[in-house]
Amino acid sequence: MHLTIFETPVINTVMRWISLLCLRLSGWRVEGITPTEQKYVLIAAPHTSNWDFPVTLMICFALRLRVYWMGKASLFPPVFGHVMRWLGGIPVDRSKSGNLVQGTVDAFHANPRLTVIVPPEGTRGKVTHWKTGFYYIAQGAGVPIALGYLDFKRKAGGIGKMFQLNGDIEADMAEIRQFYCGISGKNPQQFDGEKIQVRGK
Repeated sequence: MHLTIFETPVINTVMRWISLLCLRLSGWRVEGITPTEQKYVLIAAPHTSNWDFPVTLMICFALRLRVYWMGKASLFPPVFGHVMRWLGGIPVDRSKSGNLVQGTVDAFHANPRLTVIVPPEGTRGKVTHWKTGFYYIAQGAGVPIALGYLDFKRKAGGIGKMFQLNGDIEADMAEIRQFYCGISGKNPQQFDGEKIQVRGK
């Protein structure tokens, strides 16, 4: 995996203090847990606006997390793409989702410490289904899923719990979906945790 801002000690410390200040000035509160696990998949939901990205990064800095995140390939153009990778970005070719899942599983097996953020919606637009790539990544790598959230109604975000898969995707997804019920995104009309279903990778 490439070197990121989260692994650059001095800059990471500076960014943490800047993030804490910005979150406080904007009225946001960081809550929940800081995972002690060395490897896990972090899902971030609901994903309903462009504001999710900067707020999520600031919360990651505040919690001292070292994360990689996945974004569509168009976010990584020449030159600017290097900046996005430095911020932890991994470009995703959505036409090759199966390869993406296996490639991420391989990365987990090859690294002693790794956290990858995967937005289950796959888009910030209105969704009725979650993609299950994040589930199969965690299952294939044998790692837990951290349930991260941004609740714009309360202006609170963080990681609510670490979820261990039991191998029954329907039961697991029902429990994960229950966790997100009542959490409001920036555009709440685009996310209803009670109605979200699952579909393929």
